[in-house]
Amino acid sequence: MLRLGKREFDPHEPVIMAIVNRTPDSFYDQGATFHDKPALARVQQAVSEGAAIIDIGGVKAGPGEEVTAEEEARRTVGFVAEVRRRFPDVIISVDTWRHEVGEAVCEAGADLLNDAWGGVDPRLAEVAARYGVGLVCTHAGESEPRTRPHRIAYDDVMADILRVTVGLAERAVSLGVPRESVLIDPGHDFGKNTRHSLEATRRLGEMVATGWPVLVSLSNKDFVGETLDKPVMERVVGTLATTAVSAWLGAQVYRVHEVAETRQVLDMVASIAGHRPPAVARRGLA
Repeated sequence: MLRLGKREFDPHEPVIMAIVNRTPDSFYDQGATFHDKPALARVQQAVSEGAAIIDIGGVKAGPGEEVTAEEEARRTVGFVAEVRRRFPDVIISVDTWRHEVGEAVCEAGADLLNDAWGGVDPRLAEVAARYGVGLVCTHAGESEPRTRPHRIAYDDVMADILRVTVGLAERAVSLGVPRESVLIDPGHDFGKNTRHSLEATRRLGEMVATGWPVLVSLSNKDFVGETLDKPVMERVVGTLATTAVSAWLGAQVYRVHEVAETRQVLDMVASIAGHRPPAVARRGLA
């Protein structure tokens, strides 16, 4: 049972995490939700389309202008508080690697800390434990935040993913993070080339077999673009194909830009797998 905020999810229940970037230079939407009004509209839309989690980020993942912890907090803390006020039942996640920001957003009402950089700040897990919130434990190939991989190599990429993510998850629980609120993430693109990310997807079942809920962040990423030779704005089909494969292999949480489309993919896969009945069943019965 996965427990986040006020919600509990059965093992076969797919969960959508909608991305809301509070940055002026995000790779996908180029700052479309940097300001409060469009960001709140995005939250409303995502919730209405089936997102259970809103993931708020204050720093672009890739290289760019320096963003201090103070500036990251300025972009996220007040917004977290406002989302908490307007949407009391939604699960609020914050994408940060810094313990100072984690502390501030937990005070404002966050339910989950999404550590996309693989525990580079070990104190972030301590913050999650202190506030009793969830934690995403990600494999980033020991990369420094906001850097791109260069000629990175693994003897066995999935073995390394399992070693790191399970190790981070077990450490988090030992610190006091609720076990049912810890997720592991293979970290597509983070510290990986395209072939590594494809292999991580192909072998995702090995992560699911650990028993930890698996989160995947696939949406419009470079490994999709390179695989299909498509620019950022033409990667939705490839993303949804990867989502379907990940769902079939047992991933539970999906960090996405396109909520409605992802909901349909996840519902279809769940129905094929026998975990969800069809929404309508008339064919052959009239």
